[in-house]
Amino acid sequence: MAAVEIIEESAFSAIEASPYLRLVSVETTPRELRNGPTLAQRRASRARMLQRRRRTLVACALVAGLVILSWPGLAFGGTTNTGLPTDLANSSVLASGMIYVVQPGDTVSSIAAMVNPVDPKIVRAELVHELGSPYVVPGEHVLIP
Repeated sequence: MAAVEIIEESAFSAIEASPYLRLVSVETTPRELRNGPTLAQRRASRARMLQRRRRTLVACALVAGLVILSWPGLAFGGTTNTGLPTDLANSSVLASGMIYVVQPGDTVSSIAAMVNPVDPKIVRAELVHELGSPYVVPGEHVLIP
């Protein structure tokens, strides 16, 4: 292998206006380019790093799975505050947290039956406790428990 070196000398500058090029030979012994760990050490280090990443990913997946499974049972067929299964609560007319405007002819029992058609007694007791009375007046705003 060879290299090119540009030499600017004052003797040649008077004769020629451009720099002088000279061919330079390369050293016979190659110098070491890398100072540090060997290729085998770097590969072993990378393998350990990938193994740590895999373990971390598996641990994160397990933690995420436990969090999802420990989430409130409402998402997995649990019961609502009124004792109604979530699939029936989602299909009922009224849900917990809604505000219902009492219509003429409504009673506490009929409102409770709209919230929980399976067992309205639980909702009726909560409505009576919240309202402070077993009676409702048309036009009254009732917060569904």
